[in-house]
Amino acid sequence: MSISNYTELKDAIADFLNRSDLTSVIPTFISLAEADINRNLRHRLMENRASATVNTRYSVLPTDFVEPIRLHIEGTNHNPLELLGSYEMQKKRASTEDAANRPLFYALTQNEIELFPTPNADFGLEMYYYAKVPSLSASVTTNDILTNHPDIYLYGSLSHSAPYLQEDPRIQVWASLYQNAVEGANQESQRAKNSGSGISMKIEAF
Repeated sequence: MSISNYTELKDAIADFLNRSDLTSVIPTFISLAEADINRNLRHRLMENRASATVNTRYSVLPTDFVEPIRLHIEGTNHNPLELLGSYEMQKKRASTEDAANRPLFYALTQNEIELFPTPNADFGLEMYYYAKVPSLSASVTTNDILTNHPDIYLYGSLSHSAPYLQEDPRIQVWASLYQNAVEGANQESQRAKNSGSGISMKIEAF
């Protein structure tokens, strides 16, 4: 059975469940699977890039933001900004009396990007990040994850039928297949990104 769009996914889930009384809640299973995908999948197909002009301490994150990959200030120096925890960020501000300058560090604070030093002018900020998977619906019938990894969607959705199936032994099978599919996709993405080059390890203390 082909699973290339929202309708085909719902049909496949219905076939696996073999329960005509669950048709109306299948879209909920898919939505719950997408929430889990956004928490656990970190695939190159989820990568996105955003640019903004920053001149204040705080800037709003993109609405589809999940996790940062790297940030840098545009210009002659493209060195990435270093991620800090909130405690380290506050220590740096205290040690410099919060003097404004070109940003070198960032933290994620209350769903915003906090820069340090606070910008003393307009700077172009570019961010690479993992974005949420576009939610499937009648109007958004497919996305890159469904196209390339339909098993993640299928088994993730089936796993969320557990409250309705109760002691059905298939739940554990579907959950295991979902976990294997996510882990396999994550590994495949890392192999593709690192193919042809050695991997160096950098350990940093935060």
